[in-house]
Amino acid sequence: MPISGADDEAGTPFLNVTVNGSVDYRSKPAVRSASGGWRSAGFIIGVEVAERFAYYGISSNLITYLTGPLGQSTAAAAANVNAWSGTASLLPLLGAFVADSFLGRFRTILAASALYILGLGLLTLSAMIPSDCNVSNLLASCSRRFQVITFFSALYLVALAQGGHKPCVQAFGADQFDEKDPEECKEKASFFNWWYFGMCFGTLVTLWVLNYVQDNLSWALGFGIPCIAMVVALIILLLGTSTYRFSIRREDQSPFARIWNVYVAAVKNWGVSASAVADAEERIGLVSDKSSQQFSFLNKALVANNGSCSIDELEEAKSVLRLAPIWFTCLVYAVVFAQSPTFFTKQGATMERSITPSYKISPATLQSFISLSIVIFIPIYDRVLIPVARSITHKPGGITMLQRIGTGLFLSFLAMVIAALVEMKRLKTAADYGLIDSPDATVPMRVWWLVPQYVLFGISDVFAIVGLQEFFYDQVPTELRSVGLALYLSIFGIGSFLSSFLISIIEKVTSQSGQVSWFANNLNQAHLDYFYWLLACLSFIGLASYMYFAKSYVSKRLNTL
Repeated sequence: MPISGADDEAGTPFLNVTVNGSVDYRSKPAVRSASGGWRSAGFIIGVEVAERFAYYGISSNLITYLTGPLGQSTAAAAANVNAWSGTASLLPLLGAFVADSFLGRFRTILAASALYILGLGLLTLSAMIPSDCNVSNLLASCSRRFQVITFFSALYLVALAQGGHKPCVQAFGADQFDEKDPEECKEKASFFNWWYFGMCFGTLVTLWVLNYVQDNLSWALGFGIPCIAMVVALIILLLGTSTYRFSIRREDQSPFARIWNVYVAAVKNWGVSASAVADAEERIGLVSDKSSQQFSFLNKALVANNGSCSIDELEEAKSVLRLAPIWFTCLVYAVVFAQSPTFFTKQGATMERSITPSYKISPATLQSFISLSIVIFIPIYDRVLIPVARSITHKPGGITMLQRIGTGLFLSFLAMVIAALVEMKRLKTAADYGLIDSPDATVPMRVWWLVPQYVLFGISDVFAIVGLQEFFYDQVPTELRSVGLALYLSIFGIGSFLSSFLISIIEKVTSQSGQVSWFANNLNQAHLDYFYWLLACLSFIGLASYMYFAKSYVSKRLNTL
């Protein structure tokens, strides 16, 4: 490692040790003692707290706005929420591509922040547009149409901005720790825990403060406060500029082009003989092991007939392909994850929510129990459970990333079982009190019955989501780490679309021939319990599939899994 200004003979510490592969904001080699680490990560976590406060200020109560001021049905609103959430979770693939191929992570974050502020400003404006008019029905219709167009345009502008912001901020934060340094490698594992802690803290404040403002004061104010939060996030990001480490990008082909060339070369060489492949492997010194033999069809790219690749490029291509089974088997978890801001919230709206004679808790605020359980459990996990596990397994993370993800999938399965049982009790209570045909009546069942499923969701997130974040960051090529985190986010994007598709199919099938849909606007006649049992069964199948593929997974770095 290069050293400048150190004085061995005088015995002074190596204060000017630089970090390989990183530069500071002046494009000079990053000095370890003056850059990166928690001093930089603190600013970036602060940015995430403010950004999540803004994002969940929109998403957590979106179904209430759609079924309230915009007048949509429950099923249509749930489908719209899932479609928007899915889009917001898929757009990070675009943002990560732009960051890793062109702008770099820091500049992408700056551009996304500006777009974020614009989108939230337009969203606030849409809530200020009157949706009715006393002059004429024509003017009222035009006003409503303009409000809806402005609202959804702003909403998807926020999704686009989040697509550039989300993967880059997290990858940029993890970049502040040198994985080649043993101490910073441990700190990086803790960073993912405390990153999620900060994110959920911002969400928790949103659910307790903004949801109350939106439900009881003003939607315009409820959307305007997130806009201010994003301005604060941008200021925090800029304040830490002098402390950041910036990864050095290679000047040759982009990582996307290198990986694509491997796949193209393998296809072009599809007909070459096994002996030709073996000769090519021997020529470049490819060691025959479990890693090299997995996806061995890609080894045909080593043959020089139609352009060949290096060992490193081959490993890059394989490392991306290895992620596919883990990605697919976690989709059911994402479908389950999509239910808390939609049907869980609508359930809570039908139950007894009074805390005092004059105050009722907002249904969307119940989501705060997910964040609260995460905020409480992460310090216990990071400071108690992990050190104990580390002393037993001698692994930096205590348990492997794949074990952590699997634990989260199992807990989400239990959460859906509990959700189904609680909904069965709610329906029985409604029937016992003759409220089946009274959709606006409050079911005499305390809303706290929903807390266990929310808490279990939160604890499962600590295992599954944080594990997925670290896994997809760690197992992709260094230059594609924004894309790695975007791939993790895309699980939840596709999961939201699958949830929306599943809801649409079930709505159509169960409402035929005059039957009452599982998702009827009158939840006392609906059957959300059937839907939850279906998700529990799918979760069990997803968990079994995940365990099968996780057992055979070949890590890019065997000492990290």
